[in-house]
Amino acid sequence: MDKILQRNPVYQQLNERLRASLGDEYQCGDKFLTERQISEQFEVSRATANKALASLVSEGLLEFRRGIGTFVRRDVINYDVRSLISFTEKAKAARKNPGTELISFQKIVAAESDELLLSALEVESDSLLFEMQRLRLADGIPVILEHRYVVADRCPNLTKTHAKGSLYRAFTETHGLLIAGADEIIRAVSLKASEARQLQVSTRTPALEVVSVGFLKNSQPLWWERTLYRGDQYEFHSRLGPIQSATPPRGKLR
Repeated sequence: MDKILQRNPVYQQLNERLRASLGDEYQCGDKFLTERQISEQFEVSRATANKALASLVSEGLLEFRRGIGTFVRRDVINYDVRSLISFTEKAKAARKNPGTELISFQKIVAAESDELLLSALEVESDSLLFEMQRLRLADGIPVILEHRYVVADRCPNLTKTHAKGSLYRAFTETHGLLIAGADEIIRAVSLKASEARQLQVSTRTPALEVVSVGFLKNSQPLWWERTLYRGDQYEFHSRLGPIQSATPPRGKLR
C-alpha cells in the first residue's frame, strides 16, 4: 500500500486504499490494521482512521471482535428464505464447523407461556410444550441465539440429545414427521445486553430477528421460535417470483 494519501477527500482515498489491501495483502480471518496503525501509516487523524474502519465493517469486509481487534471477515452463512434448511447444512455449505450449546431444555404447560404462543401453535392451555434455548456456533463463534417451543404430543420423544443436534433431523428421521414448511417474519432489531453477551458482540452489532411457526403436512403447527441472527455472520437471500397479490401469513406470528 502507498504510505501517504496525496489527494482529497482524505477519507475516501483512505477507504479505497484499505479496501484494495484486503484483496492484495490479507486473507479471510487475518487480523487487520488497528486505528492507531492506520493513523500512523497514512498520516491521518484517528477519527478518520476510525471512520474508515467502521465503513469497512458496515460493508461486510471486516468484522470487529470485542477485546481482540478487527479482522478480515470470513465467509458468512447464507440464509435462503425460500426453503427450510438446517443450520448444520447451512454452516457446512459456508465451510464452517457447526456446533450447538444447549442453554436450557424443559417440558412446560402451555399456560406458562402466553396467549400469542397458544394461538400460534393451536394448543390448549393444559397442553405440554418442549421449551429450549440454544446457541448455535460456527467455527466456535456464536452466530444464532434461538428460543423455541415444540408441541410435545406431536413430537413426544424429543430429548436433550436431539436438541443438541439438528432438530430438523430429529423431526424427520427420528420421529418420522413430514414438515410442510414455516411462516416467518424477519425484522431488524437491537440486541438486549443479555443477548449481546451470549452472542459475544456489542449491543450496537446489527441483528436480525426471525419469528416463525413450523407446520406439518397436515397443517398442524409443530414449533414456534424466535431466533436472533448476528448481522455480521449471516446474509439473507431470496429469489422473487412474478408480481402477485399479497396474502396473510398462515401462522399467528405477531
